[in-house]
Amino acid sequence: MTVQFGYPEDREAHSAARVRALEALLIEKGVITNATVDKVLGYFETDMTPLNGAKIVARAWTDPQFAERLVKDTPAAVAELDLPIGMDGAEGEHLQAVANAPGVHNLVICTLCSCFPWPVLGLPPYWYKDPTFRARAAREPRVVLKETGLDLDPSVELRVWDSSGHSRWFVIPQRPSGTDGMTEEELAALVTTESMIGIAAVPSPAAA
Repeated sequence: MTVQFGYPEDREAHSAARVRALEALLIEKGVITNATVDKVLGYFETDMTPLNGAKIVARAWTDPQFAERLVKDTPAAVAELDLPIGMDGAEGEHLQAVANAPGVHNLVICTLCSCFPWPVLGLPPYWYKDPTFRARAAREPRVVLKETGLDLDPSVELRVWDSSGHSRWFVIPQRPSGTDGMTEEELAALVTTESMIGIAAVPSPAAA
């Protein structure tokens, strides 16, 4: 991310201190136990990660019929794959995929807060939640994309999708050149969280 969406170096430490204070209060009140927070975080760090989204994208790249089903009925298509139990659980409700194509690029934001399909993309990055990014990406998305390194040709239609609790969007990026003959596992390794948000493209293996 560029400096426009950077954050103070002490932001993470400051946020962690506030979380510890809140956690201590909830434990004191008997709402949670010492292990509750670690269990939840561990779940989203090991099971509900961007690796799930990368596998979904790789399947869409190699199976056109699956790609069509994925856009038409995302939850049903995702359920076809061998992914962790709970993909439609917390923060995975109402999943909806949109596909990039020649002449069309999609960008996902959340103007309300930070709605994010955690089971597919993992925990949202700081910049995604930043008020400046949220406002500017809605108002001047082409400028924001250019600043982050994705300079779209003026002929490319840019579609911006606003995630919410009712529609948790993610992007099926275009398959990069130079990937013919690659396995789904190899393709999945190329996919990034940024590309599934639409803030970046998937680089070809030659450019990696």
